[in-house]
Amino acid sequence: MGSIVLVVRLVLADLRRHKVQAVMLMLAVTVATATMALGLSLRGVSDALYEQTRAATAGPDVVALSGVTGPAVTSALASLADAPEVVAHHGPYRVVYADLIARGLPSNVVVHGFAETPGAVNRPLITSGRWVRSGGTVLERGFATALGVGVGDHVTIAGRSYPVVGIAVTAATSVYPWAAQIGPYGGPGDSSGLAWMTRSDARALASSQDLPVTLALDLKLRDPAATEAFREAHRDSTVRINFHSWRFTAEQDTVILRNSRPILVVGSWLLGFLAITGVAALAVGRAVEQTRRAGLLKAVGAAPGLIATVLLAEYLALALAGDALGLLIARLTVPALASPTASRIGDAAGPTAATVAAATVLAIAVAVLSTLRPTLRALRTATVTALTATAHRPRHRPWLTALSALLPTPLLLGLRLTARRPGRAVLQACSTATTVIAIVALLTLHAQPERGYGLDGSSVLPNLRGEHDRRLMLAVTVLLIALAVVNTLTFTWTTAMEARANMAVARTLGATPGQISAGLSVAQVLPSLPGAVIGVPLGAGLLSLFAARNAVDPPSSWLFGAALVTLLATAALTALPARLAARRPVAQTLSAETA
Repeated sequence: MGSIVLVVRLVLADLRRHKVQAVMLMLAVTVATATMALGLSLRGVSDALYEQTRAATAGPDVVALSGVTGPAVTSALASLADAPEVVAHHGPYRVVYADLIARGLPSNVVVHGFAETPGAVNRPLITSGRWVRSGGTVLERGFATALGVGVGDHVTIAGRSYPVVGIAVTAATSVYPWAAQIGPYGGPGDSSGLAWMTRSDARALASSQDLPVTLALDLKLRDPAATEAFREAHRDSTVRINFHSWRFTAEQDTVILRNSRPILVVGSWLLGFLAITGVAALAVGRAVEQTRRAGLLKAVGAAPGLIATVLLAEYLALALAGDALGLLIARLTVPALASPTASRIGDAAGPTAATVAAATVLAIAVAVLSTLRPTLRALRTATVTALTATAHRPRHRPWLTALSALLPTPLLLGLRLTARRPGRAVLQACSTATTVIAIVALLTLHAQPERGYGLDGSSVLPNLRGEHDRRLMLAVTVLLIALAVVNTLTFTWTTAMEARANMAVARTLGATPGQISAGLSVAQVLPSLPGAVIGVPLGAGLLSLFAARNAVDPPSSWLFGAALVTLLATAALTALPARLAARRPVAQTLSAETA
């Protein structure tokens, strides 16, 4: 217990001394783990919402759809309803293909003709208003949300005006905009919403306008898992019937999230990488302090294991706290991301055990990978050397001196700072490349053409999947840019603190504070240049793994403009900390170094 108390007290004391670094590490881990947990949870949450909607609406196990109508089709569907595997059914009922106008927004719609008293299978759940009555219509909730329509409003279907008497959800069809399931005459269907009417109103609507009509039959099987066997056993070569199982409908629900999972998962990898680079810069900046701390512990008899525990415990504790916060954020956010169309009901379960484990591994990796090297260096340093440790003095390189002597003073200082800290330069280049990769992905996503959900693909009703993907990509990119900004400020300030003696000497030799601050900025911009250049093809290559075959490449001017803006932003961000560091009095700096 004595060792545990000692570790806790040392960790708490260090956290109180370095509050800003602690907050930075915790926030970096939080956004990385939250993003990963969201990406890994989407599929499971979508399935859970479908199952809850299915249970609440007595969803069918199989929906049989005919492309046409007629006596042969009616007879075939009746035989399916009488099959021994079927324990309950609903229908056959009409599916009428029409157009709908609400608030001036035109859309395709499929109208289901239902009884005024719902049956044992496929009982839509009313979330607002009441069920269908003669002369009125009920809209599916996802469709009504997209139209901005509520109970009491009027919609025009095939030229006739109907009051909206209710809003409902169902598990018999996929989420908006895939309510049609099949198109007229069995062909492909366009993006459509769903409306319900009474059987007589649906019949009158179809006959008065000569609209395409198909028949549908909802089936409840004795064994819900035997949907494939049921379909194979009841194929009819004379009548074409499409079978949509509940598994197919659940799978179709996830189509709207097809790009969301890779955006979030890959985004979490990039966020985790940026977190590692930022925390590694902080750990390197505290290397001298940590080495002296290790020497003090050795001097009082601490074993290497205890010293390693003290040095790593702070970062691990912050990483685990950030992991817990990230998982909580994911738990609160995932319902909105998993159901963007409002077509499903229910409560989303929290992240699964596998998701929690993956996010925790990411958090621990950020803490360990970013602090392992400074910790090992502190452990390997002799006690006397550790107690007398000062800032690391770079080796003299004559070739660098000869080359830099020909350059302007700011570039000379920046080049020497960069060459003396190659590891930090690599971290800065990687941070810039990661940021450019995210920006390239965002620009590429915005360059893709989209077919809207309005009538004939009109964009008056936006493509919800595209909007959802762009919002997610924008959020991930903003988080990446925010971490990159923090990293750039950290790199600049850490470099300035480590090089303050060298910069003070340069000022005694005639360098101005403006030249010093410009040199510190150059030290960050130089490694950012190759990072920005490499980030463009890396971003394009990463997107090619997930993009569709007909994906459109964004204009080259966009990509190179993004790289240029990133470099300019880096230069601007380094100006303030560099200027603050350059204003420190020379005498004070040199006195502190010689004390």
